[in-house]
Amino acid sequence: MGMKSSFLLILFIVPAVLADLRVGFYKPTCPDAESIIFRAVQKRFNTDKSVTAALLRMHFHDCFVRGCDASILIDSTTQNQAEKDAGPNQTVREYELIDEIKKALEAKCPSKVSCADIITVATRDAVVLAGGPNYTVPTGRRDGLVSRAGDVNLPGPQVDVSQAFQIFRAKGLTLEEMVILLGAHTVGVAHCSFFSERLQNDPSMDANLAANLSNVCANPNTDPTVLLDQGTGFVVDNEFYKQLLLKRGIMHIDQELAIDSSTSGFVSRFARDGNGFKQSFGNAMVKMGSVGVLVGNDGEVRKNCRVFNPKNKPTVPSPPKKDKVSPPSKKAKNKKQKKPKGNGKKKRNTRAL
Repeated sequence: MGMKSSFLLILFIVPAVLADLRVGFYKPTCPDAESIIFRAVQKRFNTDKSVTAALLRMHFHDCFVRGCDASILIDSTTQNQAEKDAGPNQTVREYELIDEIKKALEAKCPSKVSCADIITVATRDAVVLAGGPNYTVPTGRRDGLVSRAGDVNLPGPQVDVSQAFQIFRAKGLTLEEMVILLGAHTVGVAHCSFFSERLQNDPSMDANLAANLSNVCANPNTDPTVLLDQGTGFVVDNEFYKQLLLKRGIMHIDQELAIDSSTSGFVSRFARDGNGFKQSFGNAMVKMGSVGVLVGNDGEVRKNCRVFNPKNKPTVPSPPKKDKVSPPSKKAKNKKQKKPKGNGKKKRNTRAL
């Protein structure tokens, strides 16, 4: 699915968070939000169908690090190297599309729609345009306040099924969900450097495919990309699984799905049942899109997806002014206090009893 990293992991969904996301979240505050997003994605898709793979990769890489909080969109500064400049993210693209969508939304509904929701909804729309399922996306995500390159830790394509599943299982995902989400590679590409070792005497790869890819990757001075799905590389369908059964998986982890006994049954089932795969893929994407989200008063809604909102300095109230008291005059100071009249003795009561 990605251009530089080929394997994507999903974080565990906290059930309480799911209750805070809801379908139609923006209807009261920005009713045209999703239609604005769709129109922009459709315009981009009409000129470049690889936008689906690019958005899927952006979405996955964002959710894996700190949850689905748009932290991948933040630009680095002299004080901080952000996630987008970490090695696995350096070829993530379509930031400009997100900027375009955000600009349109800010013009229509200022400070209402989060960048995290833009990524999630735009990815769904790109999947639909590529022939995939039209799954319903709950919204209400808030944007994160942290983005550090050091937090990005995406494993490479050489892991096997058992290694991959240890991580998925630790995050609360099933083995089947792992196979489904890796099925997003149906519209992905990979650089030759990530699979070139398989082109020499790897019995798990079809010999004709290996020969063709050897020609593509022959120039040592370049690192070309190839489609991960050699059948219908720009369509979200079950062709990816069919290719795996024919030993035409490009990357090691992909082909291992069809070889390992724990996952081969899922691959065979999805290769036979295209509609079943699409429905399962939509459900898995909704679950993945709810990973580690910020809701309610957490995070923020960025005005610019590339930078955190400026923080207003708190106003510190000035201490109350004390009333000035004039010092007593010398005249008042020296003035003697008058004595009361009389000699101070009590008068004798002469009233008759």
